[in-house]
Amino acid sequence: MSKIAKILIVDDDAELRQNLAEVLDGFGFATRMAANGEEALQFLAAEECDLVLLDLIMPGMGGMETLASIRSRFPKTCVVMLTAFATIDNAVEAMRKGAEDYLAKPFRTDELLTTVRRILEEVRIKDCGSLLNIDGTINCMANAMRREIVRQIHREGSLRFMDIVRALQIEDHTKVNFHLKTLKHAGLIRQTEKRNYALTPEGEKVIDCLNYLNKALSS
Repeated sequence: MSKIAKILIVDDDAELRQNLAEVLDGFGFATRMAANGEEALQFLAAEECDLVLLDLIMPGMGGMETLASIRSRFPKTCVVMLTAFATIDNAVEAMRKGAEDYLAKPFRTDELLTTVRRILEEVRIKDCGSLLNIDGTINCMANAMRREIVRQIHREGSLRFMDIVRALQIEDHTKVNFHLKTLKHAGLIRQTEKRNYALTPEGEKVIDCLNYLNKALSS
């Protein structure tokens, strides 16, 4: 199951925060809210978020200062600046300093959703590329039989050795055993106490990325 993206909305306008949260929650995102930069940083220290919608002009710690702290302390978190038309130049400067994009208030719901989805998709593809380039992973998953073994285990949750042999319809048990050892060495599968084969958390991430990339390429 794909992870639900978590979005932190940072704005001193309580009504806008609530409205944005209602819209994004309605489209399947998990939202959190903060009234200012200080609250945002405290929240991010306690709970990881995929994306921050960050107001540029706020009392206390402003958007620029908050952006700098997020980039320094939480470099994997994406940031979209929220700005009035009069401060678009500042928003562009914020992008130079690490923000992924900006939205000029007032913005339409479809504009918000398009921006959020595009950035999260870019991050997902980048993360998948990094994961699949880990030493050994590409070589391991380049083999069609190993990919099928991982898919079968993912589909069933866990499988015994002979279940895998039958699923692959291969009589050469030695060959299957070799591929299982290769997958174990790469850290993609493990054996349970009952000696069944199951995916490791890393294996789950790999199959999720492969499925995601196949879907993205075919869309």
